Amino acid sequence: MVLIDADNTQLSKLDSVIREISTHGRIVVKRAYGNWKKDTLKHWESELNRLAIKAEQQFDYATGKNATDMALVIDTMNLLHRRLYDAFVIVASDSDYTPLAINLHESGVYVMGVGEKKTPEAFRNSCDEFIFLENLEEYHRRRRSPYSMRPAEWQNADETKQEKDDKEDREDELEEIHNLLKIAYDRYQDDDGYVNLASAGSFIKRAKPDFDSRTFGYLKLPQFIADYPDRYKMKRYRGKGTVTIVAYRCI
Repeated sequence: MVLIDADNTQLSKLDSVIREISTHGRIVVKRAYGNWKKDTLKHWESELNRLAIKAEQQFDYATGKNATDMALVIDTMNLLHRRLYDAFVIVASDSDYTPLAINLHESGVYVMGVGEKKTPEAFRNSCDEFIFLENLEEYHRRRRSPYSMRPAEWQNADETKQEKDDKEDREDELEEIHNLLKIAYDRYQDDDGYVNLASAGSFIKRAKPDFDSRTFGYLKLPQFIADYPDRYKMKRYRGKGTVTIVAYRCI
């Protein structure tokens, strides 16, 4: 189930959002909420029709007040009580949806958030998984951005002012991921001293719902691990059937 707050979602990313969510499973309900009489939403109609997203009209009852979020919350709770859906996706960058996400989570359903990197941490952490809209661009366009480089390379890259302002925060976030990988290594290693990377990835998602290797320029977590041979040693071995297990240990 996908519920979109059109008032704070980028129309240009809507197609990418639906494709990303579709990789997790079948989408049964797709709804977008907004006052479609607003000029700011006048270009949404054709895209909603193309993607078969139901448009929910919500008038502004008072100037300066946004009734869209309330309508989305009410519909979400009504749909939850039908007990037909096991996952809810909230597409918004607004911290006002934090109580809704917490309530959904406590009800036992899987909660995914999709929003911009400016989304407050409280909303991101109230979800089981949070995906940044900025990570939904084509991978090849991001591969050699400063964020796909290791910290030593960042210092030598041609940086915009915004990238320079963000660099320190990015380095802190990168170190946080390394710390989580170390915790996973300490807790989940097997008799040979290796950790199944799938288990480590699940742990990181539980501890940091907004973790996405694409934030750092890597399509998958194994690529992230492989780029730090001074920190990790990797191995691959056959699992059941044709499955290949990827594991690592800290050096």
